[in-house]
Amino acid sequence: MKTQASVMCEENNVSLNGYRNRSLNLPFGNIEMQIPKLRMGTYFPDNIIERWSRTDKALAASIKEMYTKGLSTRKIQKLAESMGIEGISSSQVSRIVKGLDTEVDQLRQHKFSHSSFHYMWLDATYIKCREDGRVKPKAVVTAIAVDNSGYKRFVGIECFDSESYYSWKTFLISLKQRGVSGVTCITSDAHEGLKHAIQEVYPDATWQRCIVHLERNIIGAMKNKKTRKAAAKVLKQVFSAKEPALVRELYSLAAQTLGEINKDAGKLMEEAEVDALAYLDFPAQHHKRLRTNNVQERNNREIKRRSNVVQVFPSPESMIRLVGALCCEIDEEWSSRRYFQPEAFFELSEVKAQVIACEPDEQIVKTAQDIINLALKVDDVRRIA
Repeated sequence: MKTQASVMCEENNVSLNGYRNRSLNLPFGNIEMQIPKLRMGTYFPDNIIERWSRTDKALAASIKEMYTKGLSTRKIQKLAESMGIEGISSSQVSRIVKGLDTEVDQLRQHKFSHSSFHYMWLDATYIKCREDGRVKPKAVVTAIAVDNSGYKRFVGIECFDSESYYSWKTFLISLKQRGVSGVTCITSDAHEGLKHAIQEVYPDATWQRCIVHLERNIIGAMKNKKTRKAAAKVLKQVFSAKEPALVRELYSLAAQTLGEINKDAGKLMEEAEVDALAYLDFPAQHHKRLRTNNVQERNNREIKRRSNVVQVFPSPESMIRLVGALCCEIDEEWSSRRYFQPEAFFELSEVKAQVIACEPDEQIVKTAQDIINLALKVDDVRRIA
């Protein structure tokens, strides 16, 4: 600091005029700084400490990182005390982590004027926070998309009172206004409000119903443990197949077989067929990742893991701060590896729908029947039902 102040003195033809004392919190404890004063003008070590702060930038960055990793403000305070750092209270930690707001706002408000997106995954998770003097769950909705270079990224984060048609439509409109366009397929669960919002805001996009959620619904419709186990075996065989024609025939046979065991399960499969098998109309190398919402499920588990430490957030703003900081961290990790190879997107314009308008050939029918019969003894399952 004395060297920097001396340089300023030479440039401005002034001299030093003593020092002013100031305490500073460092990762290894507290120190007393002597900041040089000038006879005319002022000197401040901006590269060491921020104005109106008694915490150096390195420690502030560490506190923000600990908060993002899921440590509560009180735990960070206790950790600082154990390291010999005095004067770091939970309220001071809260003020420091507010510095994350700028980074989170940049992610939430980023405009994609020079990008085009092909696929998008949507989901919501509920977190408790205090609002208007009461504790209530809030829906944190996120959107993950893959751009034309094959990288996935967060394109939207928002907080709503609940998952409704209006809230989802508002969220999707904001995405479109920020440049999230060109989407050809959107994967999500079968929330009715979300489905209608997708149809209105992205009418040209194909909606893919997450097959994991569908499997849970079908298995849940079964009456007992043995039939649920049988349904799981059948569905596993259906979605393990790779040839589109075979998958469609297996799905049809599975709907018929499970419908004989449980009418509700069979009806559910029949109604969901078009949306559950929508992924077959896209390049084969994209099928596995496109047909499920697993990318969102993993993200929601990480959000829950870190938000459970806090239990109840003091405000929706603090909740968005933590979730947004986590998404920024994940987004940075994703930027180092591709989710899809960009060459495969050229096939999107060439891939034609694999919908079979005529009867499947005999070989496919026979293969599908053999697979279903091997999956379970159908007669035994019928007797159980």
